[in-house]
Amino acid sequence: MSAHSAHRASAAHRQPPAPRLGRRMARFNRAVTNKASIHLAGFVPGLGIVIHVGRRTRNVYRTPVIVFRTKDGFRIALTYGRTSDWVQNALVHGAVRLVARRREYELNEPELVTDPHRQHVPLLLRGVLRLLRVSEFLDFRRAG
Repeated sequence: MSAHSAHRASAAHRQPPAPRLGRRMARFNRAVTNKASIHLAGFVPGLGIVIHVGRRTRNVYRTPVIVFRTKDGFRIALTYGRTSDWVQNALVHGAVRLVARRREYELNEPELVTDPHRQHVPLLLRGVLRLLRVSEFLDFRRAG
């Protein structure tokens, strides 16, 4: 476990409350908002694009995310929870690519983390994620 006090997901831990952004909003964002934000996400600090492969289709997908650096990789906020397609794809394949601030990173070893204190999140966004009830994240290590 890394030096911070986040809890790694396990059967012994209680599930945190579901994020406020529900599945209906996720479908809307996939159809509308993501198409616009994908053009900015690779450049804007705090945003990134996760490039992942579908579990069933084997298609390559690009998903905009809220992302923060950690000591040995990156932490991505699970704004729609752990059941999102991209999260499931990352966990099954064990690796993704991330485009952040005009750079591309190979990431592996995804690990679900429950972090009610929202460490590695800039102070300004901590409140936003608290309002959205986001306390689950996916940690990745940089490959190589």
